[in-house]
Amino acid sequence: MSLLLTGILMGIGGTAAMDIWAWILERVGVAPFPNWAMPGRWFGHVFRGQVFHDDIGTVEPVSGELGLGWLLHYGVGAIYGVFFLGLVGAEWTLSPSFLPVWIFSLITIAAGWFLLQPGMGLGWAAAKTPSPWKVRGLGLLAHTVFALGMWSVALVG
Repeated sequence: MSLLLTGILMGIGGTAAMDIWAWILERVGVAPFPNWAMPGRWFGHVFRGQVFHDDIGTVEPVSGELGLGWLLHYGVGAIYGVFFLGLVGAEWTLSPSFLPVWIFSLITIAAGWFLLQPGMGLGWAAAKTPSPWKVRGLGLLAHTVFALGMWSVALVG
């Protein structure tokens, strides 16, 4: 299998693992399942030249924003998988170890904390949410699950 395809599958697998984790958290009452329409709305407005909003919920809806949000979610995951393999190289896939993919996955939370969340009006690292430390902690756990999903795909591949 090509390195590009392996990276894409790793990213999709990691993203799917995150979604399963989010579903479990919703089922046990820890956190609601993410509404991917809002990131889709944000992403749609990025193409219109506006990256930062005070409250994405009050911004004009974008046609197909839910689908766009899901596409963004899985597309970013796939890009992260490819980027990770570009960093570590093909040799990592011969004997995948968890630590490098976990460190990488934790670093990727910076995009959410410093671009997506402030872009949607949630503040830097969710500072404007009612429970910023809960959001941050759950985000770090979700990115750990993302790493586990990517690593699992690499082990199987």
